[in-house]
Amino acid sequence: MKGVNEARGNAARNFEELHIYKRARELTNAVYVLTRSGTFAKDYGLADQIRRAAVSVMSNIAEGFERGTSTEFIQFLYIAKGSCGEVRAQLQVALDQSYIAPEHHLSLVELARRTSGMISNFIAHLQQSDYRGEKFSRPQRRIADETEKRQQALRAAQLVNIRNQQRANEQQAAPSASGPSNPSNP
Repeated sequence: MKGVNEARGNAARNFEELHIYKRARELTNAVYVLTRSGTFAKDYGLADQIRRAAVSVMSNIAEGFERGTSTEFIQFLYIAKGSCGEVRAQLQVALDQSYIAPEHHLSLVELARRTSGMISNFIAHLQQSDYRGEKFSRPQRRIADETEKRQQALRAAQLVNIRNQQRANEQQAAPSASGPSNPSNP
């Protein structure tokens, strides 16, 4: 499914190009760094749960995109948004247990909130868009791609014909290598 940006006419060809996916990846990597060290690393349950929640944000963006319809994509984006909330809640537990410094907690909570906000904005964009999804546009795009390929092949054939015609014209216009023939001179 494409993430359509109608104002600029740009569309993501894959979920990795989506800004929300890139931000979710940033959040996930930050969570993994956090949970690998100190006393947080020893709380296997909380470390595992916050990691799963962060991975869920990325995974639901990816899965929703690949589903092929904007309706399903929006559904998965809501799940991803919920997982952002789960990460924030678990960060609060980590702060309460002194696994994380208040300033580090604040920066990660802000990253989770920004990610969630970006997802909300993208959901609103998709809901206002006429774009129904990749499943519905795929046949039309395939026809357009085939038409473009046929046009390119025709252009190439036309160029070959033009070059052949130019060569033939040059050969007819060029004087022969032996010069003009004069039958009166033996």
